[in-house]
Amino acid sequence: MDRPKAIVHDLPANLDQRGHPTMTFQIMAYVTTVAACLLGLRFIFAGGGVLKEWGVDVTAGGLMLFRRLGVIYLGLALMFFLGRNASPSDFRSAVCLVMAGAVAVLAALGLFEYLARRAGVGIFRSVVGEAVLSVAFVWLWWAGG
Repeated sequence: MDRPKAIVHDLPANLDQRGHPTMTFQIMAYVTTVAACLLGLRFIFAGGGVLKEWGVDVTAGGLMLFRRLGVIYLGLALMFFLGRNASPSDFRSAVCLVMAGAVAVLAALGLFEYLARRAGVGIFRSVVGEAVLSVAFVWLWWAGG
């Protein structure tokens, strides 16, 4: 008599063996889109508040640079939103590694500016967020997500 075979359920690609969601490029693209939109809009319209949080003097030059940087963040948000469904490729891997590296350098620079006493303790919120985002992009690249 034959033993009954186990029923194997095909899990969606974004679930692990236990049925828990896994991080995918699409999820990271959405997270990056939202974060970059919020940062971009804040840098453009409320850059002075960010500078004050970081303990940096608010100057016309600093605000001008923040507005320009805000546009770059909005461009990154649009890029990640439009590319959220990109299939695995060398280009997608490069995007993950470049983002991980760039955001890690931002975190390191924030720490450097704090240690050089050019920024206050308020910059640590940015440093932690950047470090987490960098690790997430490296993990995503490593996992092939």
